[in-house]
Amino acid sequence: MSEEISFELNGRPVRVAVDPGQRLLDVLRGPLRLTGTKDGCSEGECGACTVTVDGRPINSCLFPAPEADGTRITTIEGFLDEDNRPSAVQRAFAETAGVQCGYCSPGMVLSAAALLEANRDPSDEEIRDALVGNLCRCTGYVQIVDSVRAAAAALRGEA
Repeated sequence: MSEEISFELNGRPVRVAVDPGQRLLDVLRGPLRLTGTKDGCSEGECGACTVTVDGRPINSCLFPAPEADGTRITTIEGFLDEDNRPSAVQRAFAETAGVQCGYCSPGMVLSAAALLEANRDPSDEEIRDALVGNLCRCTGYVQIVDSVRAAAAALRGEA
């Protein structure tokens, strides 16, 4: 027995039918065809499925789709700057080799952006804490922390 919900997705209103036990991840990747959000572990451990709901990073594999009703959701597909280009965070990840295979990158970028929205000058410890729920098997995290540091500098208007 499905129900129709409405929410803002990447700045646009959306209406979609969902089943009571359906995950937000499945709605995003299925009927909404936004495959940038990855299904890594289906247990909330890896962060590949991270999106923001009302500005807060969440694991969409654990988030019941019906609870999205009335919220504001951003996926990696909607995470662009005001000129519709990759955001400062995305550019920093690309420029500092924070992206290897790319599977974890959407979740890393959205988690990093949520941190930088609240704190434009985080310490390395704060960066690591913000990314604790996002696993990467390729980079060893050094480049990812460097990427967040570079994004923070760019957002502060530094070189």
